Amino acid sequence: MSLAATDKRILDLLQRDARMTNQTLADEIGISPSPCWRKVRKLEEDGVIQGYRAVLDRKKIGLGVMVFVRVTIDSHSEADARKFEQEVSDLSNVVACYSIGGDADFLLQVVAADLDAYADFAMTVIRRLPGIKEMQSMFVLKEIKALAAWPVEK
Repeated sequence: MSLAATDKRILDLLQRDARMTNQTLADEIGISPSPCWRKVRKLEEDGVIQGYRAVLDRKKIGLGVMVFVRVTIDSHSEADARKFEQEVSDLSNVVACYSIGGDADFLLQVVAADLDAYADFAMTVIRRLPGIKEMQSMFVLKEIKALAAWPVEK
């Protein structure tokens, strides 16, 4: 999909502050409010803007531990992979899951209250997922740069 410069500017600004009023957004971009509103609606309808969220401080809501878990599964049949994907999608502590290339099949991003909570989750939930052959936990010691916004070329 090719985006106009105005659309890219809208996306960049809304990622920084999704609560920005349409008037403020239009002023920042240098267009009138009506065309700005139509452009935002079009970006939403096209699925470029998929929703609006509040960004929370995970530590302040009791999720002090973040772990990346590399997972290898036994079988690489499409049915087995889809079953694993479905099971992982239903786990609230797994905040992201990626199918990856290399020496593992999936990369999970997991959050937990503390190390004990993660250990319990890893042993009673992740290890019990269908087809798990191997898993390796990598603990985040310090968040240097968390995802705040996707880079939008201007």
